[in-house]
Amino acid sequence: MKIAVVCANGKAGKLITKEAADRGLDVTAIVRGENRSAAGKVVLKDLFELTSADLADFDVIVDAFGAWTPETIDNIPRAVKHLCDLLSGKNTRLLIVGGAGSLYINKEHTLCVADGADFPEAFKPLAEAHDKALRHLRTRNDVNWTYISPAGDFQADGERTGKYILGGEELTLNSKGESVISYADYAIAMVDEIIKGKHVQQRISVVSEY
Repeated sequence: MKIAVVCANGKAGKLITKEAADRGLDVTAIVRGENRSAAGKVVLKDLFELTSADLADFDVIVDAFGAWTPETIDNIPRAVKHLCDLLSGKNTRLLIVGGAGSLYINKEHTLCVADGADFPEAFKPLAEAHDKALRHLRTRNDVNWTYISPAGDFQADGERTGKYILGGEELTLNSKGESVISYADYAIAMVDEIIKGKHVQQRISVVSEY
């Protein structure tokens, strides 16, 4: 199995790449500049300049693109669309580092985390960008995508516990009633899904269990 992690120099991408490499998987970093990940193979190219030929030899592509500023945040759904277009009709799987704001908080699936009264106003543009990406994926029956939402509290420097709960479309809480996961535990869940491939054309979610 050949894996490519797009934006492997980012916080999430770097940990996903390391997790894959530590398990002995054949992983390539796709980065714009000097490779700072654990991948031994590198493609030096901007995400938006990638072509179908660049991705042709891979079985799995991980979209670990992240953006935070008002000027770049719309690139989150743009990146998903671009990668989908490159992989359209191919057997290659596309796994996306998603957001938590679109997780449902009721059984009817009419209310999301981002709809909550206590959801921070500052994070709403980011939640909307991730939601837009997910909504686009739901229209792509031509791509073998899997969208993985983290818990509500997604901790870049959190502990690697090695334990997580796999959830679905609804916000899942751990045994302490928390919605939290470290980037390191998220990376474990991502690589597990890469290996098992059980949730094609589905959104799943993960939360740490202590």
